[in-house]
Amino acid sequence: MDRLYYRITVEGEIGPRYAAAFRGMEIRAAHGATEITGPVIDQSQLHGLLDRIADLGLTLRSVTPMNTDT
Repeated sequence: MDRLYYRITVEGEIGPRYAAAFRGMEIRAAHGATEITGPVIDQSQLHGLLDRIADLGLTLRSVTPMNTDT
């Protein structure tokens, strides 16, 4: 079974303080948005990431599942 990766995009360029909340994920900030990319084990972990985004007051732009090949 392939590992499922997600690209989560939020508005704003988050700094190291917020990036620490997403350990194990790759953070790329540019052009007014931040991409948070990495493996997600199951739906529970995905919902946890989305809850964390909401708790930090970040605005969600998109959630995109990815293959490990992309």
